[in-house]
Amino acid sequence: MIKLRDLEYLDAIEQHRHFGKAASACYVSQPTLSGQLMKLEEQLGLQLVERHRHNVMLTPAGEKLVIDARKVLNAAQDFERQAKDLLDPLAGDIHMGLIPTLAPYLLPHIMPALSSELPKVQFLLHENQTKVLLQKLDEGKLDVLVLPYLEEMDKFECYDLFDEPLVLAAPSEHPLTTQQDLSLHHLHEYKILTLEDGHCLKDQAMGYCFSAGAKEDTSFQATSLETLRHMVASGAGITLLPALATTQINTNNTIAYLPFSEPQPTRKISLVIRPNYSRMHCVRKIVSVIREAAKPLFP
Repeated sequence: MIKLRDLEYLDAIEQHRHFGKAASACYVSQPTLSGQLMKLEEQLGLQLVERHRHNVMLTPAGEKLVIDARKVLNAAQDFERQAKDLLDPLAGDIHMGLIPTLAPYLLPHIMPALSSELPKVQFLLHENQTKVLLQKLDEGKLDVLVLPYLEEMDKFECYDLFDEPLVLAAPSEHPLTTQQDLSLHHLHEYKILTLEDGHCLKDQAMGYCFSAGAKEDTSFQATSLETLRHMVASGAGITLLPALATTQINTNNTIAYLPFSEPQPTRKISLVIRPNYSRMHCVRKIVSVIREAAKPLFP
């Protein structure tokens, strides 16, 4: 009989490609992990791991079977969660993922409400780029994500939370600051400062800008919204920022944050879960709490 623990060892080897690191991640000794994998190979009659002097990797058979191993591990985790959910559906750990262009600006508004309304739930927060978060959600390493909606999320279940406007950030003396009724077409022929590739905000913001005839400033790409903010403050150019990132920010009057007239550019913030996720009672409560907490943010 194959044990779940053996599948965990196989998964750890695939992730860490190192016996010592994999053993440490599984809280066992290196000889224990190595020996159990050898027993698993003997049981299956297949070589799963290539052992080298300085590194380790899975064989083609191991690469295929580790995918099924993760499915079994996820099913076991869901089974355990369902059992706990039956005891108290609004208790336990929730691993929540958010992206860097949203987490620091949204969390102060929603965490007090979530902690108050779900006092028995411990929220464990994870910040990373969208692609990484979706992969971790799919692998069962995260429970829920709070993200701007993208078409690639169609294989997951998504719940709309709120629409966040994008605003123009420009140096305070920039000609666009004199516009009484700013619209996207005013960006025609302007160059727009952007984030580096991998940030979904870049694609969303530039989609609006390209439609208005604006161009990307390819001379510089920022790693964060704060870098973009400093570039604008220095007079290097203009950019689009999420509205939440422009509240309670002291820029010493060096930046003007300008809302667009209708139709406003926005990004739809959604809560994302795996299909058939077991803790739906808790998910519905989280969605309700975040929606209510977001209402005062965009009157």
